[in-house]
This record gives sequence, structure tokens and C-alpha cells, in this order.
Amino acid sequence: MHKEISGIIPPLLTCFKEDGGFDEAAQRSLVEFFVTRVDGLYPVGTYGCGLLMSAEERKRVAETVLDQVRGRIPVIIHIGAADTATCVDLAKHAESAGADAVAAIAPYYYKYSEAEIVEHFRTIASSVKIPFFAYNNPHTSGNAISPRALAEMASLGVAGVKDSAFDLVNFYSYLIKVRRPGFTFIVGTEAIANAAVMAGAAGVVSGLANVWPELMRELWGALKAGCHDEASALQLKVVEARAALKIAATIPSCYAVLKMRGIECGWGPRRPYLPLGPAEAEKVRAEFVRLGLLKD
Repeated sequence: MHKEISGIIPPLLTCFKEDGGFDEAAQRSLVEFFVTRVDGLYPVGTYGCGLLMSAEERKRVAETVLDQVRGRIPVIIHIGAADTATCVDLAKHAESAGADAVAAIAPYYYKYSEAEIVEHFRTIASSVKIPFFAYNNPHTSGNAISPRALAEMASLGVAGVKDSAFDLVNFYSYLIKVRRPGFTFIVGTEAIANAAVMAGAAGVVSGLANVWPELMRELWGALKAGCHDEASALQLKVVEARAALKIAATIPSCYAVLKMRGIECGWGPRRPYLPLGPAEAEKVRAEFVRLGLLKD
């Protein structure tokens, strides 16, 4: 019986040392912080610098996260890569390590036909017994998953979609086109969480939840309780907090804000990313103070 994938799911940061090596102790500490504050984890994706790591490094991070979680919340391991064979290898490894599900961004760099994208995802889905999610992020992959293609994938064994197109019309089109019972729709940004969840999203993979899981869980609670006025007000606060996180580069900002909160997250992101400089960090901090999320 597969675990239900729902609620607030941060795309977990990977903890690195200054020399770029994986900081396992910091990663375990960070996972422990989140286990009681969110509904699932999505490691080794965009925020986790997954595509800046080798396949073996990604496997080690996945193993560490799964070992620390110990089944307490669902874990969806991102296994996307530029080629199908690597995705299948990472998917099989994640399944053997105990992942509850796997997900992959559309193949990137080259442009592919719809038939090629469908076959790529079908091959991955058929390689494992755990649920597989197609990850739509055309801004980074360069290859969008159309509603028609997603419907075909659903008929071929794809269990759900994580949609990071930042486009409500596209998300609604997915809901309209895919009618397979049990298919799971997840919106890949907190920016449109309110509308997406009200329309049928089962969960939100939220970058903001990497630093303010409490705020995102508050929004989720209001949505599930049907408190629409409260949810609308919280959605606006979430958008403001999201904008504060993007005053500087988003991923380095996440590490900086966690450190402001006194939460262990290693040295910072993996190069070529660099940690925020003092001036940038102060601008981010000041905005979160203004929003009442950090103390002055």
C-alpha cells in the first residue's frame, strides 16, 4: 500500500561543505527539523542542487534522507536527468532505498517531440513499482508537458504530476484532461497554492517551505478547513514572503535564511552557486523582519 502524497512538501535543500562535499551530519539535522513540520520531502531536485551532483552523489543523499526520515513522512526522490537510462538507474536505486515515490523533470537541453517525452516518462514509470510523478518545469527543461501528453502518460502508468509551470490555466487544463481515478496533482509553487488546492491539487511542493514550513502549514490548514478568507489572507502573506526570498538568488537565500533562524544546513549551496554576501543577506533579513517572520 503506497503512502498518500499530500500537503506541504519542501523541495529539500542538500547540505554541502565548503569544499563541495556532502555534509551528511548537517543533512540529517535538517531532515529532523522538517519531519515534524511538513507532510513530505522532495529531495535532490532543483533546490537540492540535484543536477549539480553525480549520480552516485545523488544516491548517497537519497539514502541519507530516507534513513533519517525512517518512514515518518513520505519522501519523493527526484531522479530527473538529461537521459532516460540515468533516470531509470536512479529510480531503481530510490525504490530499493525505501522511497515512497520518484519524480523526474522532463528531459532537458535538447528539444524533444511529444512522443519522445511520453516514451521517456513511460520507460521510467515502468521500471519501478512505486509511484512515479512527471515533473513539468518548462522554464528549466525547455520541454513542456502538454495536457494531452499528460493524459497519455496517465494511461501508461504515470501516477501523478508536479506542475511548476506557474500557470493556473495549464494546471486547470491538466485537471480537465486527466480523468484517471487516483491520479495525483501537485502544484510546484506556493505562489498559486490557494487556487490550485481549491481546484483539486493534493499538495504543494513549496520552495518557501524550505525556510518557513510553519507559514505554509498554516495556509494548508486554512485551506483544508475551508476557511477561505483566512486562506486568501495567508496566500498574500506567502507571496510577500516568497518575494523576500527572491531579493537575492533564491537557492543561496534559502541557506542564508535557515542560518538566520539558527537551523543547521551546512556551508551553503553547491558551486557554481555562492552564499549570499553580507549586503544581500541583510536585505533579505530586513524584509523578513518587516513581515514579522524574523525578530530584529
